[in-house]
Amino acid sequence: MTQRPTWDLARLVYEPMQLADLDEVVAVEHAVYPHPWTRTNFSDSLKNGYHGWVLRDPSRELIGYFLVMAVVDEAHLLNVAVAARWQGKGLGRFLLNQSAACARGLGMESMLLEVRPSNVRALGIYRRFGFAEIGRRKGYYPAAGGQREDAIVMRIVL
Repeated sequence: MTQRPTWDLARLVYEPMQLADLDEVVAVEHAVYPHPWTRTNFSDSLKNGYHGWVLRDPSRELIGYFLVMAVVDEAHLLNVAVAARWQGKGLGRFLLNQSAACARGLGMESMLLEVRPSNVRALGIYRRFGFAEIGRRKGYYPAAGGQREDAIVMRIVL
């Protein structure tokens, strides 16, 4: 049985990420990730021409966002997140659909991402979306206690 969304797509606002969005983006990032990106990570990405998009509810509350970097014929999904109170409503899948559409619109043939093995929920979402594991990056992510965590590299053909 297909899960029905608990939100009305026609009422949501989907628009390019701007520097003015970064206070809210960073707040969501810090709320949902144990090792979040910094404001500088986001601002540098936008300044470098990467494709960032935000999703907002009708009252302009930030629901989620993503950033895509295009390289030759392959996109790299650098960051994607859904605010905690909006999780579990199919909006992560919506943002993945939008990031894939963005990449296709840029002429990309595939999209890569990295994810922590400990991020079981995201791994499940990516696999259901069609991403397949193609490798690992050893010690890629910072982890608790000064340790490092591998990254699972995943790819989907667009």
